[in-house]
Amino acid sequence: MRTPLITVIVSYTIAIVGLTLMPGVDDLGNPWHMSLFEAFYVISYTATTIGFGEVPFPYSDAQRLWMTFSIYLTVIPWFYAIGKIISLFQDPALKQALTTNSFARAVDHLHEPFFIVSGYGETGSLLVKALDHKGIRVVVTEVNQDRVNDLELEDYQFDIPALCADAKMPDTLLRAGVRHPMCKGIAALTDNDHVNLAVAVAAKLLNPNLTVLARAEDDDVAANMASFGTDHILNPYTLFGDQLGTEVHAIGTYLLHKWLTGVPGDTLNLPKVPPIGKWIVCGYGRFGKAVVENLEREQITTVVIEADPELTHCENCIVGSGTEASTLKEAGIENAVGIIAGTNSDINNLSIVMTAQKMNPNLFVVVRKNRRFNEPLFEHFNADISMDPSDIIAHECLARMITPMMTHFLQLVRTQDNNWANQLISRLVGVVGESVPDAWGVTVDTEHSPAVANLISWGLPVTLDALTRDPGNRTQKLDLVPLMLVRSGQYFLLPEVTEALHVGDRLLFCGSSTAKSAQPITLSNHKTLTWIINGREIADGWLWRWATRKITRWRKSLRPQGKHSAK
Repeated sequence: MRTPLITVIVSYTIAIVGLTLMPGVDDLGNPWHMSLFEAFYVISYTATTIGFGEVPFPYSDAQRLWMTFSIYLTVIPWFYAIGKIISLFQDPALKQALTTNSFARAVDHLHEPFFIVSGYGETGSLLVKALDHKGIRVVVTEVNQDRVNDLELEDYQFDIPALCADAKMPDTLLRAGVRHPMCKGIAALTDNDHVNLAVAVAAKLLNPNLTVLARAEDDDVAANMASFGTDHILNPYTLFGDQLGTEVHAIGTYLLHKWLTGVPGDTLNLPKVPPIGKWIVCGYGRFGKAVVENLEREQITTVVIEADPELTHCENCIVGSGTEASTLKEAGIENAVGIIAGTNSDINNLSIVMTAQKMNPNLFVVVRKNRRFNEPLFEHFNADISMDPSDIIAHECLARMITPMMTHFLQLVRTQDNNWANQLISRLVGVVGESVPDAWGVTVDTEHSPAVANLISWGLPVTLDALTRDPGNRTQKLDLVPLMLVRSGQYFLLPEVTEALHVGDRLLFCGSSTAKSAQPITLSNHKTLTWIINGREIADGWLWRWATRKITRWRKSLRPQGKHSAK
């Protein structure tokens, strides 16, 4: 902009100074010259082609001659400068700079906890939608501008700051708020393992205390992530294989896992139980290997069909894609109980299961979905189980982001038998119905639950039962279930409501959204908590609290100590 601005300034200066030198006459016929202000005023409306006429007096021939010269001297540079300004604002580099600055300001102005999602693809969009639905702020970085445009068109309840930039660059992560005091974590969910690795490593180096979740399908990349302290490494194929194995031998445990990692409010449909017998697995890539490993762990016989055995290191398999009837017949499709179409091509997977069902209509069908835009095809086919990597990763990230304690709980659930899981499911259904419940954690301390922590420190016992009561009606229970108690590094599943709470305890609850919103009243209000515990209405003020502490200490001092005191 330097040259256009200098041109305009120089042309204006020449026109204004020259106009003040041109002789004129006033309304009385006396010689008259314009002042600098009058000349500036006249040149301004002349150069912009507005035109107000000859003011304040009719011009002389000399003034009109100079005005004619000034029109050409100023109008042309003015249009030249305007054209340069317009082209400058259309420059992609300037647009990116303005967008980046606006993004950084929006992140700096966040005053509530938020997560960073790197990659707004199929997985990232599902996770952002779920977090926004739960009222959690999100910041997005995405290298593809078309995906950023899609995000801006979505109808989210919050304004989501989004930047089209490479998340591998440390500057991008810093602008996204990786060091922001309210940033709770970052999820690297691009479709490139090496990009996810770079994001995870950079995030840990920039903020070692930040929770980092990363998607990794390659074992070497996952090991590299683990060496840098990545908190959660998610492989969709390993997760699905593990879930499929659990679904075979412990449907209750599988259902409980799906329920507690689902999006709150969604209705959980009862899954179909995979049969036990011979299974045919088409495709021995990362997905196929994970499935075969988990099925064989459950003592299920598998026959593998692979088109490129050398590439996948498949030593004992039938060579073929699985779309041919002859290959399926060689694998023994007639006496198989199930088939898994797990190649990296959606069309091939659909072709495999359609050919297989023609040869054996009673097959249990598991099909892998690679691209979400093909979902209408899979819905029309209606397989028994559809494996969607994006959906699996999004649900796992959601559970780890919202309630970190849920990860430990689900790990402990796997150590329980199927009957234990079924009993917990029945209890949850009786409390919250068949919709996916909310899950949240509570820490007993002066910051998160001051009423509970203070009453305990004053010597008044507080049991878990008090936190399950309705603050508006102490005789009624809230629609919630205590899932786990963490005390001094030990984990206790389904604690009894008679359990006395200690300062420093951490609790995991699940229940209705109404119960989740009502419980903080009990946690923070001394008057409400005391009324729930003993039914007494107390004066709410600092004087009463001071007197209560004094009386409590006095009573404790009067209690007999040991056998000698008792005697």
